[in-house]
Amino acid sequence: MTLEMYALDYNNTYSEGTIAPAQVLRQRISEAEYWEKYYDYPDVTYEWNDGYLEEKAVSDYATYATHEWFWELFRHFLRTKPIAKTVGLETGFSLVLPQKSEIRRPDLGLVLNSNPVPLLPEDRSYKGTFDLCIEAISDSSKPDIERDTKDKKVGYAGAGVKEYYILDGHDRYMEFYRLNSRGVYIPIKPVKGIIKSKELPGFQFRASDLLTKPSPDDMITDPVYKGFVLPGYSKAIEQVFEATRQAFEAKLAKQKAEQRALKAEAEVVRLMALLANKDSQ
Repeated sequence: MTLEMYALDYNNTYSEGTIAPAQVLRQRISEAEYWEKYYDYPDVTYEWNDGYLEEKAVSDYATYATHEWFWELFRHFLRTKPIAKTVGLETGFSLVLPQKSEIRRPDLGLVLNSNPVPLLPEDRSYKGTFDLCIEAISDSSKPDIERDTKDKKVGYAGAGVKEYYILDGHDRYMEFYRLNSRGVYIPIKPVKGIIKSKELPGFQFRASDLLTKPSPDDMITDPVYKGFVLPGYSKAIEQVFEATRQAFEAKLAKQKAEQRALKAEAEVVRLMALLANKDSQ
């Protein structure tokens, strides 16, 4: 029986001439065959690891929500500073490593405008190396966890992905890495609880906010985010505040001027009364 894409019939049995997922994962697959048959596979997302398929597991809702919040934060930043493009939908890219090759499909990939291989509108896979990869932890099993925390960490570093973030809605495996001059990932150390990206100057976030997920309304006045989360709205609020302050100060100045005028008028009346008393004497 030849290796072909499997399909389920309505009775949830595998059609004649197809191979069940468990069997597919044990078969050796060429890279060309992966791109041809398994990259756009229905219902199952496969990655390719040096000749073998790996099914990409799913995250739970808490981690999904953290990922969605973080991706929206990226969108806010790139609207303000359009220095890169992001791509989701598990877009794949090749990792050519010293001892083997892999094809990975990060949950979120970022390509800087300065990257020598641009991300093109018609791309269904990325032909270069992402500058930053994000994985929302898949924690269905120990192998799934180790694939995100160990295997992909080694692979992304070896391929030259400059930053690698692992998101976890339960804060068990959350990590943020930066590639050092020796091609090894080192943790990005938070400064007063704030993580700052080197590849995206100005992009920063409070690590604890990945769990609390503050709304844009809360972030527009937060000094960590106000520079890139709805800055126009934030500026409008500041302008309204400034106009209100100026109007209040003008009203206060007017009141003080009126009070000084009344005092001056009262003093004139008092002096005229004194003069009138002297004249009558």
